[in-house]
Amino acid sequence: MSFKNGKDYLYLIWQDKVSRRQYIVGQLSKNGQYEFCYSNEIKDALEAGFKPLVPFDDLNKTYYSDTLFSTFSSRLPDKKRKDIRKILEKYGLQEYDAYALLKASGARLPIDSLHFVDPILDISTAFDRDFYMAGARHYLACDGEDCLLVTELDRGDQLFLKKEPDNKQDAYAIEIMTGNNKRVGYIPRYYSKAFTRLLDENREIVCHVKRIEKNKPCSECVTLHIEVSAIA
Repeated sequence: MSFKNGKDYLYLIWQDKVSRRQYIVGQLSKNGQYEFCYSNEIKDALEAGFKPLVPFDDLNKTYYSDTLFSTFSSRLPDKKRKDIRKILEKYGLQEYDAYALLKASGARLPIDSLHFVDPILDISTAFDRDFYMAGARHYLACDGEDCLLVTELDRGDQLFLKKEPDNKQDAYAIEIMTGNNKRVGYIPRYYSKAFTRLLDENREIVCHVKRIEKNKPCSECVTLHIEVSAIA
């Protein structure tokens, strides 16, 4: 789903700590050679306080490298760590592959508000995806720091997607609803346009709560698993 024109893509996401809005600030791709460039949301992110990455100071340039850029590989665990096998198993990897680990883990660090996501670029075939639900801190009684108060959802609960075209923050906003039609969160902005297209095509979409981790920040406490059918 993240392949386009023979390249395997990742989006670099930056989250504004004040508004909590997530911006697609860049894209990293791989096709023998690695490429990085900033995205069309970079201007909005800069206005919100994003600072360009030091090695990539030209906002209009595409950067190339035969190896994964050190700025990104340094966000990953060292492959010489004693527990690296357990880390790889956690992300379903059989061997150490920096790009695959970047895609599977997101490479989040506590020192900044950056992470990578696996984009949805091709919706023509069936696919499934795991990702964090957005908006939990607003709809699940979180206290803004952790999710110890989450009681609305349980692992395995089925949820439903609903378009919210009047949303002022995102014209493609997708609400996540319980069977009782109660809103509990949103599809992340970086996936909302793809899921709007899927709903417009009346594709079968099955959404369940895969995991709830109450000791994590609200932005990471609820993991969803979504399965999308092929075009009928």
